[in-house]
Amino acid sequence: MEAAPVSQLNPVPSPARPAAALSIGLALAAGLALRLWMFAHFFEVSGDSLVYGSIAKNLLLHGRYALSLPTGEMFSTLIRLPGYPLFLAVCFRLFGVDNYAPAIWLQIALELIGCLLLADCACRLAPQRLKSAAMHATLWLASLCPFTAIYAASPLTEAPTLFCLALALWSAARFREQPRWSMALAFTFAVTFTALLRPDGALAPAALAPALVFGLPASAGQSEHLRRISLVCIMLAAVPFAAWTARNWNVFHVFQPLAPKSATDPGDRVDTGWERWMKTWCLDFVSTYNVAWVVPGDTFDVNLLPSRAFDSPEERREVTALADAYNANGYNMTPELDVAFAQLAARRIAAHPLRSYVGLPVARVADMWLRPRVENLPIDLDWWVYAHHHAETRFSWFYVSLNALYLSLGIAGLCLRPKLWQWMLTYIVLRSAMLLTINPPEARYTIECIPMLFVLGGVAVARLATSRARITNR
Repeated sequence: MEAAPVSQLNPVPSPARPAAALSIGLALAAGLALRLWMFAHFFEVSGDSLVYGSIAKNLLLHGRYALSLPTGEMFSTLIRLPGYPLFLAVCFRLFGVDNYAPAIWLQIALELIGCLLLADCACRLAPQRLKSAAMHATLWLASLCPFTAIYAASPLTEAPTLFCLALALWSAARFREQPRWSMALAFTFAVTFTALLRPDGALAPAALAPALVFGLPASAGQSEHLRRISLVCIMLAAVPFAAWTARNWNVFHVFQPLAPKSATDPGDRVDTGWERWMKTWCLDFVSTYNVAWVVPGDTFDVNLLPSRAFDSPEERREVTALADAYNANGYNMTPELDVAFAQLAARRIAAHPLRSYVGLPVARVADMWLRPRVENLPIDLDWWVYAHHHAETRFSWFYVSLNALYLSLGIAGLCLRPKLWQWMLTYIVLRSAMLLTINPPEARYTIECIPMLFVLGGVAVARLATSRARITNR
């Protein structure tokens, strides 16, 4: 018997009706307006953006994957994966070197396309009666989310990563409907480029690739078709990492298929003692900004440390003496100081192992998930002190509430168990588990989970809206 068309097996509501088309158009227009406003007010080229830009310029002008010193001297590097430097190099080639604005325009376009992909993905994954509502709810949730929108206005890896994750989810949903080469190749490109943007991007294929094959019909012809697709896609995904690994071996004589966790080149000194001591007390972005991003290289102000950084008055005096020695040495973390911080960290860990190995890692992950996502906004770090700045504190609590809303909708969507919910949850769990090892914490490290929250939240909103409509119509 001839198989039924895919559209009959898994019908997707058409957006051609005027009301649906108006909703889609308004959502995209609102999303564009939000991102343009973010671009006008918060665009900045600094920090990591300059690192990516320097590599991109040297690739374009000199054919070297290298960074430049203020003197103009270049040195080869592997501290950043090649995905975003290549993205910027293409933009620089087309629109002029050091012209970051076209990259932002392209990122805005990619984010809005990603919103459409997530909306269609939610439509395909939701139960039949919820498909149309889930599509529109997901599109509005994704278009108007300020947490992702602000990264479209920043020359950083987050915006391309969000687009690639949206493409991966969408192509996986399409592949589940009918295992076609086009969707397999789209998925392969998405997860491969995600991993080329950031080392933690490798979690995307680890979590989502099984969704393409597990649970599909197991006929002999289908199994052979899936094996061919899997083999080709694995080979295509391996090519850029093989080239990157070979380049790192030839240049640095190290095996480095991604990028080092320490973000240092071979031979660079890593202050492991200092970092280990930081890990015994650092759990929020305030400490990241005030200490981790400052030392070494600038003043170490002990008064900026929280009380949890000391277990006794004697320990505070010891840290103060080490800070004074560091500051007097021209803000340089000498090997002797690093050893002293390592010894201090060892004593703190031995005295409080549960705090060090469980309490603080869990608290760091909670901070990255739950704190107000105002790191890219001109909000004082002590936003919670209402007496200092009423408006900033109220705005931050609004962001806390909005973040909690997205999380709550995502959890509600998981409870409804739409298609692929297991793999979206797997990605979120794997990423959160990886973040248990991260120090210092930043809220942006959880931003890559938000596309899953959009889809799951859209399904939850659709279910809520449908239930209310039924109650009203009774």
